[in-house]
Amino acid sequence: MDLKLEAARHALRYVRSGTIVGLGTGSTAGHFVDLLGKELRAGRLAGIAGVPTSEGTARRARQAGIPLTSLDEHPHLDLVVDGADELDTDLNLIKGLGKALLREKMVEVQAARFVVVADESKLVPRLGQGPLPVEIVPFAAAHQVRWLAGLCRRAELWLDEAGAPIRTDNGNYLVRCWFEAGIADAHALARTLADRPGVVEHGLFLGMATEAILAGVDGVRVLVAGSRPGGAGRGP
Repeated sequence: MDLKLEAARHALRYVRSGTIVGLGTGSTAGHFVDLLGKELRAGRLAGIAGVPTSEGTARRARQAGIPLTSLDEHPHLDLVVDGADELDTDLNLIKGLGKALLREKMVEVQAARFVVVADESKLVPRLGQGPLPVEIVPFAAAHQVRWLAGLCRRAELWLDEAGAPIRTDNGNYLVRCWFEAGIADAHALARTLADRPGVVEHGLFLGMATEAILAGVDGVRVLVAGSRPGGAGRGP
């Protein structure tokens, strides 16, 4: 069973004809884009407009036949469906390993409903089990990496296979930060990163998600912000 596909399939229940929907970036969000396109082509949904969170998602959405729009044209979105690299029981997230964290956050903060789709392995007791991506300007990048290393166990500029810095759709660099035993205070870290000149954005998405669809071997469950795992989610 493809758990990511199952989570994406469940998220289709949240979409109605006429919905303005933000389209996330990453493998699970990609499944959702493909499935949404099938619904449109089959005529089961109509009047959908999508706001992509990356150039890659925009290409995939066009191939799927999803009409695209922008935040400039539709600043208030009905729904965003996106994946997560990690989420905790309060639906705080780490995102950005798909290299689109700035645009994702800009889109998702405008949504009336932000639904996370993931397999159950992404649920963690504390954020920071894996790397936290941080988007920085190219100027003085090594200096920024050294500063970030003072906040965590290890910070490294994210390089491609040829050894060149990976650039985001915005032309910026990405740094991955690892923590010894998770992030002790995600809100404090988010404030510190937000105040740092040269840090464009960070991958902590705190208090933004309204629901999380988690697919596991025993089925799909929905977590709702403000509730605890295992409780009944409010569905679409």
